[in-house]
Amino acid sequence: MGASSVVNGRGHLVPLLASAGILLAGNGLQVTLVAVRANLEGFPITLVGLLGTVYYVGTIFGCLFTAGLIKRSGHIRVFAALAALAAVCTLSLIMLVDIWVWIAARTLAGFCFSGLSMVIESWLNAKAANTERGRVFSLYRLVDLTAVTGAQFLLPAFGAGGFSIFGMVAIFFCLALIPVSLSAQSSPTPPESARLRLRYVWAISPVGCIGCLTIGFTNGAFRTVGPVFAQNVGLAVDQVALFVSAGIVGGAVAQYPFGWLSDRYDRRRVLILATAGAAGAGLFLTLFAAADPNWVFAGAFFFGLFAIPLYSLSIAHANDHAKPEDYVELSGGLILSFGIGASIGPFIGSAVIDAFGGPALFTYTTVVHLIFLAFVAYRMTRRAAVAEGLKTRYVSLLRTSPAIFGLSRKQATGKSEKEER
Repeated sequence: MGASSVVNGRGHLVPLLASAGILLAGNGLQVTLVAVRANLEGFPITLVGLLGTVYYVGTIFGCLFTAGLIKRSGHIRVFAALAALAAVCTLSLIMLVDIWVWIAARTLAGFCFSGLSMVIESWLNAKAANTERGRVFSLYRLVDLTAVTGAQFLLPAFGAGGFSIFGMVAIFFCLALIPVSLSAQSSPTPPESARLRLRYVWAISPVGCIGCLTIGFTNGAFRTVGPVFAQNVGLAVDQVALFVSAGIVGGAVAQYPFGWLSDRYDRRRVLILATAGAAGAGLFLTLFAAADPNWVFAGAFFFGLFAIPLYSLSIAHANDHAKPEDYVELSGGLILSFGIGASIGPFIGSAVIDAFGGPALFTYTTVVHLIFLAFVAYRMTRRAAVAEGLKTRYVSLLRTSPAIFGLSRKQATGKSEKEER
């Protein structure tokens, strides 16, 4: 039974997946648009990076507080409120072109998207039967890839210079309300608030924590400041969309082979392989970004190919060292580690571009990846590899909310969270 049979046999999941696709498309487009338009408006490059930083600060607060909002008001009301606020944030960007307004709007947008993702993902987690959880998760990943990649090409279609493209993003957020609001399904039980002990999470897996922090530093900068790099090396708006899409597609292509390798060999060796590849791709973009646009697209593809799977590899390695009762707390801690890195990475990336030019962005990512590679190599001397029979299965994860972890558990272990406990 494939993903399509899940949709056909469990029709109540269709509205949730439809809302998720619309939401992911709007947010994926907006992340690229904000960087491109801020650059066109003449904002200093460091302030463009700051817009990426505050967005991820907002996502951290969304992860921390959305569960409480859902407990108080329910899934549908929270989703409606956050979608409306996200649309307001989007429209405020074009109505008030002021850096302080943009900083406030992007912070709130990060909070909204994190909260909206938690609503959708916890709802999918509650409604998906244990026997289909892995297929639902795979379908959700397909929706994510298709929506985010496809939405990028609305940027050259509408152009980044007018009102229409911002209106389109706001329309996406409003449209995402319709499938969920008109669904006949009742809201599930609100998610439980999990404790979060960062020292305990670190003790479970230092490599997992530093890995997620590294991904925040590098991929956070690539996603939010990468469009500025693309413009800086001479790409037009339609080419910026292709640049971003190349990285996303590269990451999607690599998930299965890296997952297959990490399930059969010491994950830390696979982490070193992927990190070395990401460093090499960054060095390639540093040296050859200004030579030819096709080289830039190729570099973006290979950067995504090696860098994007590092998140799921880090989490899979951490899970190998965790007990079932630690999974929820561990997922929250690792997402927080990513959020901290992503809150800093875009600002550093933009400062590097401002000081040394666009290609220096990938000099920065190369240095960070090499530091992580050295750390993983060091940890291999401090802890033995996990025995083959004790490893959890690799799962390609979205960097959205802790609720995505619950949806992935059936695919990773073959058991539901309840069965594990």
